[in-house]
Amino acid sequence: MADPRKLHTLASATALLVPLTELIERLRAAHGVLADEELSADLAGQAEGNGGGSTGTRYADAALEMSRGLRQLEEWGVIVRDLDAGLCDFPTALEGREVYLCWVVGEERIAHWHEVDAGFAGRRPIDDRFGPAGLA
Repeated sequence: MADPRKLHTLASATALLVPLTELIERLRAAHGVLADEELSADLAGQAEGNGGGSTGTRYADAALEMSRGLRQLEEWGVIVRDLDAGLCDFPTALEGREVYLCWVVGEERIAHWHEVDAGFAGRRPIDDRFGPAGLA
């Protein structure tokens, strides 16, 4: 079970959607730099002589952005299941057990949840057990 201090309500998860969307975009960009094989090869070729120059700086900046972003996700208590798809889970409590509020970047609101072991395929619509519909 997740740390109880990091369980979300529907309202607290919803409040994170805008900053979370922005963070995921930054993480995608950083991941793109870190996964760039051509950039990595260029960096490896330069590293012996001068530490990588501007290529090294770009790579290091991306690594720092990724590190900061992952730390922020941990502080927020958000689980990113698929960075490319923007698939995110927010641990929450429902009827005495942990479940996940489930959201994908681009969805207007958090409208689904699933059991911890069900995954995306087990998504169900949010209902009134999660609070007033107006908070969704």
